[in-house]
Amino acid sequence: MKQFIYRINGQDYIVAVNKLENSIAQVAVNGSNYEVELVSNEEEVTLVSRPVAKTTAAPAPQRTATVSAPTSAPAKGGAGAVKSPLPGIVVAINVNVGDEVKKGQTVAVLEAMKMENTIAAPQAGKVTSISVNPGDSVLEGVTILTIE
Repeated sequence: MKQFIYRINGQDYIVAVNKLENSIAQVAVNGSNYEVELVSNEEEVTLVSRPVAKTTAAPAPQRTATVSAPTSAPAKGGAGAVKSPLPGIVVAINVNVGDEVKKGQTVAVLEAMKMENTIAAPQAGKVTSISVNPGDSVLEGVTILTIE
C-alpha cells in the first residue's frame, strides 16, 4: 500500500492506494474508501463506487498506549461522535452497530507512529453507526463511530 498526502485549497488529504488492477484502483482518502478508474494517461481519476469493507488488519505494533477520544457535543437524543485523536490507521473496531458500551470501554484501535492507541468510549450508550473500516487511514478529528 502506498500513501500520499495531497494539499487541495490548503486542506491536506491522506490518500492510500490499497489495490491497483489494470485501470481500477481501490483508494482510501482520509479514511473513506473509493474505487477509482484511470480515465487517461494524464492520471485523472473518476469516482466509480464505494468498495466493500476491507477485512484484513495490519500486524500488531510492539508498543501500546491508551488515548481517550474527544467527542463532539451531544446532538439531540444524546448522540456523541467518537473522533480520532490523531492521524493514523484504523487497526480494529471492537464493537458493532447496536452494541451497548460502557464509558471507558475500548471501542477501536488506531496505529500512529508505530504505536497502537486504544480509543475509549467517552460515554455509555448504544453504538448507532461506524464510519471507518480496519485498514482505513484517518486524520485527527475524523468520526470513527457514534454512540447514542
